[in-house]
Amino acid sequence: MNKTLLIIHHTPSPYTQEMFEAVVAGATDPEIEGVDVVRRPALSVSSNDVLEADGYLLGTPANLGYMSGALKHAFDVIYYPCLDATRGRPFGLYLHGNEGTEGAEHGVDAITTGLGWVKAAEYVVVSGKPAKADLEACWELGATVAAQLME
Repeated sequence: MNKTLLIIHHTPSPYTQEMFEAVVAGATDPEIEGVDVVRRPALSVSSNDVLEADGYLLGTPANLGYMSGALKHAFDVIYYPCLDATRGRPFGLYLHGNEGTEGAEHGVDAITTGLGWVKAAEYVVVSGKPAKADLEACWELGATVAAQLME
């Protein structure tokens, strides 16, 4: 039975879209077998989506020094229904900001710690236009988290 990797993303800009596409490309690399990748915009994710997944990739811009309202909304929707059932599951984060991303990182850390999720890879944090190395890091993030779900 395949494992499921859920990508919860908010991609309002061309830069976050580039990062999202690189993460998806890494997660769906043909060498990764037995992992289904499901994509959900942060404003439409449900607790069932999260409960049915075995790992998570989170993508958000940093707005005014914090994660997007959309990703915060997703956490608000899923937090209590998923609190005990998803402990120990791996996750990764990619984040785009023009300045001051520390608050967004701290917010995601606080919520994922509360959920008991396990950081599966270093966060990918990009300021300004993503360079080739940034997009390669996003690809690597997607591939790393997906590979951890392979049996």
